[in-house]
Amino acid sequence: MSKNLLLAKSIAGEITLSKNPGKVMRKWREIFGMKQNQLASYLGITPSVISDYESERRTPGINFVKKFINALLSYDAENGNESIVKKFSVGDEKAILDMREFLTPMKGTKFVKIIKGTILSNKELLEKEIHGYTVIDSIKTIIEFSEEEFLSIYGLNTERALIFTKVKFGRSPMIAIKVTTPKPRIVVLHGLIPEEVDKLAIKISKIEKIPLVVSMIREEKKLIENLKKIEN
Repeated sequence: MSKNLLLAKSIAGEITLSKNPGKVMRKWREIFGMKQNQLASYLGITPSVISDYESERRTPGINFVKKFINALLSYDAENGNESIVKKFSVGDEKAILDMREFLTPMKGTKFVKIIKGTILSNKELLEKEIHGYTVIDSIKTIIEFSEEEFLSIYGLNTERALIFTKVKFGRSPMIAIKVTTPKPRIVVLHGLIPEEVDKLAIKISKIEKIPLVVSMIREEKKLIENLKKIEN
């Protein structure tokens, strides 16, 4: 699957599943650095129509969403050398189980409640805001990703939560984070209980000043479902 198609599917899913599709469209237009009149020109419509969609006065249908996404990708290719696509995409899409950029930042404390998290370190730092999250298959990511591919899991904003699934001890994800830059705001481990987390993982989280959390939601599918329900 091409990087363009991966990003297009992500944007389409976010728009169609949102209770406020217009706000999501505006967010992505701004991420791509497009003005309303530029987007209107690509779509062959007036800027006022774009404003109607973004203000929820019009509801986008499937065909319009497709045209909207194609306009964003075309603009990025022509003016930014596919910078957004490269930043968003990863080498092996199967390792990324879910990725989302929030419309508005969310406090880490609220995010931890949503994932039913148990905090292992740096609780005081959870007052900081995050701008999104990435759910990652830890086995595929740690074993198969190059350093460049690993960095791409940060999506469009590094101030996010990285959620590693299929974790046995938690040591490998934290070592990978320690030896790379930038750093996430929060690291979440899934697939084990707090008592099973390696002491080295906790030590690294304290050194790097990154809150380490274990999600107590047992099923990976249920965890992702909870995240997709976030109204933001």
